[in-house]
Amino acid sequence: MSDTAPSTPDSAPRPEVDSRARILIADDQVDVLEALRLLLKRDGYAVLTAQSPAGVLAMLEAEDVDVLLMDLNYARDTTSGREGLDLLARVRQLDATLPVLVMTAWGSVEGAVEAMRAGARDYVQKPWDNTRLLTLLRTQLELRRALKRSRRLEEENTHLRKGGERPAFLAESRPMQAVRRLVERVAPSGANVLITGEHGTGKEVVARWLHAASGRPDSPFVAVNSGGLSEGVFESELFGHVKGAFTDAKTDRIGCFELADGGILFLDEIGNMPLTQQAKLLRVLQTGELHPVGSSKVRRVSVRVVSATNVDLARAVAEGRFREDLLYRLNTVEVQLPPLRDRREDIPPLAAHFLSEQGRRYGRAGMRLSQGALEALMAYSWPGNVRELEHTVERALLMASGDEVTPEDLLLRRTSREGSSRLEEMTLEEVERYLIERALTRNDGNVSDAAKALGLSRSALYRRMQYYGIKGAR
Repeated sequence: MSDTAPSTPDSAPRPEVDSRARILIADDQVDVLEALRLLLKRDGYAVLTAQSPAGVLAMLEAEDVDVLLMDLNYARDTTSGREGLDLLARVRQLDATLPVLVMTAWGSVEGAVEAMRAGARDYVQKPWDNTRLLTLLRTQLELRRALKRSRRLEEENTHLRKGGERPAFLAESRPMQAVRRLVERVAPSGANVLITGEHGTGKEVVARWLHAASGRPDSPFVAVNSGGLSEGVFESELFGHVKGAFTDAKTDRIGCFELADGGILFLDEIGNMPLTQQAKLLRVLQTGELHPVGSSKVRRVSVRVVSATNVDLARAVAEGRFREDLLYRLNTVEVQLPPLRDRREDIPPLAAHFLSEQGRRYGRAGMRLSQGALEALMAYSWPGNVRELEHTVERALLMASGDEVTPEDLLLRRTSREGSSRLEEMTLEEVERYLIERALTRNDGNVSDAAKALGLSRSALYRRMQYYGIKGAR
């Protein structure tokens, strides 16, 4: 091929490249496309080709591309480069972050300089030098990855992410020791995990511990309340959107699936997800492909999904409220968390852990629980499970006048296990919370049915549940 410089010997060492990097080459000459395709394929790149400006635009609409290497002239006997400059402007409208390298075969750099002023990153003259061309591509790929990392960090500011150090996993009781052994076995596997249990049992803690024990603790962990997303924001939140996709889409946004690429996406309250959203989620789990809102371009992701719910999903499937095929995708392994009342051996170490944490937070290190306080904690039924224990300890630390928490500092409320005859001893807020929890229990966590039973609208009940930290099933 006369346009190319001699290739480097096959035995020469080549720098490692990202095997997923996709290069789009645009030129009207088939022999040029073939020479570049062979060169880049040998160097480890995935190569796409187009022979016209229309072909380039169609490819960019349909595929994820990391670098565009394009000629400035396409029509026969044309040397002005105007076609290439017009194409460059269209490409910039589609994706202003896409690195573009232009090629010119006429020994003049004027057109290439004009292209760089219009947004091209660099230029290559024909006949090209293989080494220089490959170096330019690697440089642009590194810059693109750096820009993506920067953008990703900005998006992650709105999501909770932890890595490195394992969260506390206190498991003195036999049921929780069994949970810990199961998590340790499945953590390195990459299998999807479904975590079930009552509200407040620590499902997200288990998910984070699974992430930390996976062998890749520095990979992304992105948590999202999947059951609390309205239909209007569901796709944008999980799959992202492009600028102009809807009225308030001022810029492109990366969705949670892309943020979690290579790591774990934690879908909390999965049992609350409406059927329409379940279908969209299932498609991504089946194919590993998604379309940001407003874009026809396919994005490929590799995500491990860990989900959690307090809903009986088998019953929800039988009643037609949850897709059976989605359940199979989610629960490759199921981890069931026992309520705190069934793991009472864990109450003292958990309380001590929370007291130590809150003591540091409030500048009251060295606080301890009295024997009477421990006995009161052990005797309580904990309808709110571990979350309620944490809040109780925090409140007691603030109420305590000395270095020791007493039973009186705990302010433990009466529960249904102690009989509704004790309602008159509760505060108004305690009664309201008690009645909401009872209504949700009687209606299997169905918020709409519970709201109807209480004489409230669904939104009014949700506001009260949010105030009291109560999570419903659906």
